[in-house]
Amino acid sequence: MLARMVTELGPWVWWILGLVLLAAELALPGVFLVWIGIAALATGILSLALWEASYWTWQLQVLVFAALAIVATFLGRRYLAGTNNNASDEPLLNQRTASLVGRTATLQEPIVNGRGRIRLDDTFWPVKGADLPVGTKVEIVEAGAGAPLSVRQVP
Repeated sequence: MLARMVTELGPWVWWILGLVLLAAELALPGVFLVWIGIAALATGILSLALWEASYWTWQLQVLVFAALAIVATFLGRRYLAGTNNNASDEPLLNQRTASLVGRTATLQEPIVNGRGRIRLDDTFWPVKGADLPVGTKVEIVEAGAGAPLSVRQVP
């Protein structure tokens, strides 16, 4: 079926495939089909130039298309990885504990045997650090998910 379609449509089968893939990229965004569509269009350009050559069989065309698709996808992904300008103005938005580093608070419970509690906003947080009495001002120096906040006394 593929051989018949390629021979009947000639080099235009690659142009049609390329345009269909580019249109599919619009319907299914993900920046993947665009590279395969570009490979199909490039194969169509080669087919226009080499259509009369005896060695330009449909098998070779499929192999060229597959190779171009792999190369285009690889180069496209590298290009997009280097142009990621989506740096957030709030990189810690969904990392609540990481956003606490650098904040100061007052101990609500003393740090005894390395463990205590502070209150930040409306939440009590477990802390670890040197033993300190209630009411001492502390700064959060490290925060890890599920672990007590590391604090040090503020001078």
